[in-house]
Amino acid sequence: MRSAVIGAGNIGTLHAHILSECGYLAAVCDIDESKLSPYGGLALYTDYKKLIDEFHPDVVHICTPHYLHAEMTVYALERGVSVLCEKPLCISYEELEAVLDAEKKSAAMLGVCLQNRYNRETVFVKEYLKDRDVISAVGHVAWHRTAEYYASGSWRGRKATEGGGVLINQALHTLDLLQYFAGMPEKITASVSTLTLGDCIEVEDTAAVIGTKGPGITLFATNGQNSDMPVEISIKTDGSFIKIMPGFVMINGEIMDIGKETYRPLGKLCYGSGHGALIADYYEKLQNGQKFAIDGGEGAKSVRLILAAYRSGGAEVDV
Repeated sequence: MRSAVIGAGNIGTLHAHILSECGYLAAVCDIDESKLSPYGGLALYTDYKKLIDEFHPDVVHICTPHYLHAEMTVYALERGVSVLCEKPLCISYEELEAVLDAEKKSAAMLGVCLQNRYNRETVFVKEYLKDRDVISAVGHVAWHRTAEYYASGSWRGRKATEGGGVLINQALHTLDLLQYFAGMPEKITASVSTLTLGDCIEVEDTAAVIGTKGPGITLFATNGQNSDMPVEISIKTDGSFIKIMPGFVMINGEIMDIGKETYRPLGKLCYGSGHGALIADYYEKLQNGQKFAIDGGEGAKSVRLILAAYRSGGAEVDV
């Protein structure tokens, strides 16, 4: 396998590290040449189209700002190059339609990096729930982001380039897990606001999303907390109450043995430890000609929920 990473920022560096350990990393692309200096000996590009057309990698890992995900994914799939795309898969309905159409027509494989599905807590709870109906699932995300964080990239905090704020960036993984455990609601009501970061962003820093028809999922999220707090998910089934926090699962008051980490956490703590497991699974499925579970349709679910939340304005809307 010859793999390439497009986008050599924080998350791209993590992907490149994992691919190097696997022996797959063959090329890196970034418009900022200074970010390519650690990758001497590899094929280096500043134009992703040249990378795809001239180098012909087997897989590209798209680790660029949000607004570039759909464009790059479609370009690669149309040329038979498999894609593992960081979240979000895209930031608009038009992009979503284009990506899913390209996936359908391509012989290549699209995967979306929703790595928290591979956390040991998630794997344990998903197995526990397989014969149970979820009545309600609630997620809390209370993190701290600063003006300096948003100034670190010109695309951050801008509707046109990030697609939104806390919902589409920091809270997307938790929203994805809520629907992964409980199922997709048919309708939601949502509210978004900017409570603490209005002097440096044009998108929301605080959001609430409630499933009003179908599975009862609820998300509360903010970037305005004065320090990062652990993400919490609570799930109610008929006869069980489940609490999930990083490294911890409690069912009906009893702490569960969920085993040890299979993959070590890399990069920021908020990334979790699922990237290694997800990438390993993606390549195993690709090499064996099997379907990867988090394809375009799965990656689209959290995007549809978020886009519906942005449409809602406090009113009930279809997802």
